[in-house]
This record gives sequence, C-alpha cells and structure tokens, in this order.
Amino acid sequence: LPSEPREEQAVSFGRWLLETSFLIVLAFTIAQATRAFAIQPYVVPSGSMIPTIEIHDRLLVEKITYRFVRPPEQGDVVVFDKPHPTTRLDKILIKRVIAEEGQTVDIYDDAVWVDGVALDEPYVHGEPTTPGTVITPVTIPAGQVWLMGDNRTHSGDSRFFGPQPVSKVRGRAIWTYWPPKEFGELD
Repeated sequence: LPSEPREEQAVSFGRWLLETSFLIVLAFTIAQATRAFAIQPYVVPSGSMIPTIEIHDRLLVEKITYRFVRPPEQGDVVVFDKPHPTTRLDKILIKRVIAEEGQTVDIYDDAVWVDGVALDEPYVHGEPTTPGTVITPVTIPAGQVWLMGDNRTHSGDSRFFGPQPVSKVRGRAIWTYWPPKEFGELD
C-alpha cells in the first residue's frame, strides 16, 4: 500500500492540532463559566462550623439559587465575603443564616431568639450562645441576613460584625467532597 503523501499528513496533523486546541479552550471556558456562575469548590478556613464542617473540609457551593430563585433563608449554610478581611487568604467565611430581613434577633439565656421564639438548634450540640459586641435585639434590615457559626463559642459572626448584605453571599454550601469520611450533603 502506498503511504500518504507528506502534504496530507501535514494537513491531518494540523487539523488534529486545531481541533485539540479548540476542545481544550472550550473545556477551560466551560469550567470557568461553571465555577463563576453555577458551582464552585471552597476550602473551609476556620473552625467556626465545627462539628458540622471541620477546618480544611472541601465543599461545593452552588450559586444559582440565590441569583435566580430565592434569597438566603434561615438555616442555609452560606459562603460570604468577610466584612473586614486582613489578608487575601482570609477573605471568605462560612456561616449559617439565622435570620432574614425583617426578623428580630435577640440573644439571652444562652440561646438565640428570632421574633421572640427560641431557635431549636441541634447543630450547636448544646453549647451556649453568648452575646457579642453587637447589642441585641437587632431587626435585620432589608437586603441583609444574620449569620452565625455552629461552633458558637469559637465563631466570629454577626454577634460581632452585625447583619451582612445578601449581595456579599457567594452561594449555598451543599456538599462536602473531602475528606472522604465526610462525603455527602450538608444539613
């Protein structure tokens, strides 16, 4: 059998190179768009959510719900921009939404009260909730949420920096993917 002429081999290689380059660029573009607009991995920077989420757990955070469906709701675990970051690596936090706009938060008797009702919070594992530097009761302004860590005795949260704008919430933490023993949906 005669071999392909060199010109045809060059065209075939050139076409393969072009197609492969296009597919790599397309895959990169899709990955970046997914990360920017739909779902993004995060590494948990602190112990404020222990034992629900441990330090250095890897989470998937979905971004679609808060952009197109609804604002954050009480009980959601969210990733948001830290109010006063001190370093580039220290710019995001993860906390639980305790109250939404229009609700009133108060902290007394080692518990959190929203609109006069003590919250049932099994995720704090019986640890007391003590007041912070923000004086309560606080009525949450429009477009804001009250955020607290599950590890109440070791969490810098809305008790110290007040309600936070919903616009600073990056997304809802939905799944732990690392370490393997923690693999699964978040509560």
